[in-house]
This record gives sequence, C-alpha cells and structure tokens, in this order.
Amino acid sequence: MHDLPALMALLAGSLAVTAVARRIGLSAPLALVVVGLAVSSIPGVPDYALDPDVVLLLILPPLLYSAALNSSTIGIRANLRPIGLLAFGLVLFTTAVAGAIAWWLVPDLPVSAALVLGAVLAPPDAVAAISIGRRLGLPRKIMTVLSGESLVNDATALTAYRVAVAAAVGVGSSLLGGVGMFLIATVGGVVIGYAIGWLVQRIRRLLRDDLLESATGLIVPFFAYLLAEEVGASGVLAVVVAGLYLGHHATSGSAATRLQGRAVWNAADTLLEAVVFALIGLQLRNVAESVSLDLGPLLVAGLALTAGVVLARVVWVFLVMYLPELLRGHRPSWRDKVVVSWAGMRGVVSLAAASAIPTATLSGEPFPHRAEVLFLTFFVTLATLLLHGSTLPWLINKLGVRGTEDYTDALAEAEAQHNAARAARERLDELAAESALPEEAVEQLRSAAQQRSNQAWERLGRSSDEVGESPTAAYRRLRGEMLAAERAVFVQFRDNRRIDDEVLRRVMHQLDLEELWLSRD
Repeated sequence: MHDLPALMALLAGSLAVTAVARRIGLSAPLALVVVGLAVSSIPGVPDYALDPDVVLLLILPPLLYSAALNSSTIGIRANLRPIGLLAFGLVLFTTAVAGAIAWWLVPDLPVSAALVLGAVLAPPDAVAAISIGRRLGLPRKIMTVLSGESLVNDATALTAYRVAVAAAVGVGSSLLGGVGMFLIATVGGVVIGYAIGWLVQRIRRLLRDDLLESATGLIVPFFAYLLAEEVGASGVLAVVVAGLYLGHHATSGSAATRLQGRAVWNAADTLLEAVVFALIGLQLRNVAESVSLDLGPLLVAGLALTAGVVLARVVWVFLVMYLPELLRGHRPSWRDKVVVSWAGMRGVVSLAAASAIPTATLSGEPFPHRAEVLFLTFFVTLATLLLHGSTLPWLINKLGVRGTEDYTDALAEAEAQHNAARAARERLDELAAESALPEEAVEQLRSAAQQRSNQAWERLGRSSDEVGESPTAAYRRLRGEMLAAERAVFVQFRDNRRIDDEVLRRVMHQLDLEELWLSRD
C-alpha cells in the first residue's frame, strides 16, 4: 500500500466512518470493520494488504505508549494479580488451546505451525472493549484490568510467537530455550523501558522548553521499541514501561507540556485506531485470494477456533481467577467476571503477526500452510470483533454492571480542593504580608480560590433539576457567553485590519485556555 491517493482515502474514510458512528452512538471499531468488509468487495478498490512492519513499528508503539501515559500506575499495582493472570497466564493457555484445535482440524499441520497460529490468536485487543466500557460507565477496576491486560499481553504473545516460528522454520527451540527467550525478552523490555523513561524525564527537566519537551515525547515510543527489539528484548514492554513511568511523573512537568501532549496523543489515538480497524475489514479480499484450498474445512476450523479462544477466556476467568477468590472466602462479583470474560476481541496485532510469518523454512521448503494460518487468523479476528462488539453493550446493560466511583471521586476531589484552596489562600496572605499588593488583585484571587473549592462541593449536592442552576454552573454559562462576545470583537478587528493575525492568535489562545477551564469535566 504505497499509493498516496489510496492512503489519503484510507485516512479520510476511516475518520468519516468514526465521526458518523460517534454521532449516532455506534461502536466506532465495529462500524469501521463492517464498512471495511463492504469496501473490500467493491471492484477497483486499491489493494490495502497489511504490512506487518508498518503495524508493528509505526502503529502499535504509539498506541501502546499513549495508553500507558493515561494509565494509572497505582491502579495497575493494585490489580497486578488479575492483570498478570490475563496478560501472561491466559495468553499462554489460549496459545495451547488454539494450537491444539488447529493441529486437530487442519490436515497435515505440524505442531510447531499450529502453535504459531495459537500464539497469533492469543492476545485480545482491548481497544474496542475499553471504548464500549468507557461509554457505558464500567467500574474503574474492570477498566484498569482490561487496560493493563492490553498493555502487556501483546508482549507475551509476540514472544511465544517468536519461539514457535523459530521451531517451525527449523532454527530449533527447546522448552528450556523458549522459557529463557521469554525471560530475556520480559526482563530486558522492562529494564530498557524504565531506563528510557528515567532518561527522558531528566532530559525534559534540562530542556525547560514546552515545545521541545512535547516533541521529545513523540519519539519515545519508536525509540524504545526499536532499541529493545534490536537487543532481543520485548519492544512492547519497553514502550509500555516507558509510558507508565513518564505518565506517572507527568505532574513534575509544565502545564503547557501536559496540555500539548494530551491533545496530540488524543488526536493520534483517534486516527490510528480508526485506520487499524478499517484495515482489518479491508483484508478480506487479500486473505480470500491467498487460500487455494477448499474453504469448507477452513470455515469449520475457523468456527472451532473462534469457539475455542472465546471459551478459553471464559474458563480461565472463572476457574483460575474467580474460583480461587471464592474459595478464600472473598465475595467477588460474578457479573464483573462475566464482562471481563466477554471482552476477548482480537485485533490488528494478530493479523500483523500472521502476515509476518516467513514464507519458507531454513531448508527452503514453504512454511507449512502459511496461507491457511493467515485465513484462520483473519476469520477469528473478524468473528470475535463482530461477536463481542455487538453483544458486549447488551451484556453490560443486562447485568447492570456500572461504576459507582462518581460520588466517591467527587467527595475526594471536594476534600482535596478544599485543602488546596486553603493552602492557596494562606500562601496569598503570606505574600500580601511580605509586600504591598493591590487589594483588588488579592480579593479576586481569594474569590477564585473559593470558587474552585465551592464548585467541587456543589457536585455532591442534589442535581440541577431539583435545586436549579448552581452558582458555578451559572458562572460557567455566563462567562462562556462573554467569551463568545469577546471573540467576535477580536475577529471583527482582524477582519477590519485594525489588529494583525498574530495579535488575534495570541488573544484567542488566552480565551481558549479559559474556555477549556470552564468546560472541563
């Protein structure tokens, strides 16, 4: 896919479908896959064959890095057990289950090639599940577990994939050698990611330049991934650990760096996720043309593999995660476990890994059933996306799984805001006592500090439907109208050539920052 018009069409079309899906309340990933399938069958549509290097080098690292930046290191630590069981244990279990099913149903498929397919199908892509969960208000613990799993499971699966491919092409890899490769990849990825995160944090402190700090952040995921892969470590883990470290220490940076970074990565996520799910649907024609065997047995194998990976997750969640907690006397929510067990959609990493399978072994023989492995990967990826993507919202609503953190979050924020406002007023009083300050400015600052404190407490009260518009809400609404009037005057002055565009951009930036503050959640 090197045709520039085709690339532009992919980018624009993906964003257009995403916009329509969001506007009408549909799952954007699911809509993109379905539209991609439909478009791939239209004659004359360009060839959008998936390039594994593009996915693994240019798409996966920034997506993982952005997710890590926005993840809670404290939350992940508090949920290490369920995240580890899903990201490591379940991936290896699914690899074995899927490999066994493929070896049994695909004629003449060697065990090593079957395990390659198992490793390819093992890691779920939680992007679609997380977007659904966020929209429907899933509990924070479930969101943390799913996010943590998605950050790490690719590293487990890709390492198992390396071991299986090495065995399949004849490089040779014993069980002990495979375990050693896994440990080296894991430990090396963590160490490299931590070192890069620590180094970048120190460099940013030395730069003291908002634009350079933001620009440095843009190269971190690619640098971490390539460096780790170059030395045989896990590039995925290196990116994730670097992102977690920098996200946790973001509070030590400047406000401008945080605002710029959040805006850039949110926009990048939207574009990359749209392209990824569109590409999944667009693979239909390429995958179908690559298979020379009868599709009947392959469809049966695809259905069996889909059922296998879906049931493997359900069995693992309830037998390995839920049952031990129950036996220890805990009372975990079975409804939460049902939601977690039904969030096993496969994604573009599986397709990229399948596309990267070598075409020949060391002896020069073709890789056994490579086209069939690619077809089955596409089938299971598509089937799980459609199955889980279309039923997960219904399941969440049916079980009534909802987060209850809104009130506790508001209470904690109100307490913090109260103490922060008190500290701010005390500091203001100290400064006023040290030197003569304009009384009008001091009173305005005291009023602003009190308003922020009051706003947090107001969120704990009754709704506006019961008591009417709160003072803070009225302030936001009225100030918003005032900002609009101010903008109109500045634009009119620019249009009449009474001020330059540079002046307009400067004052608009100030007004925009205030509006963002007013409209924040």
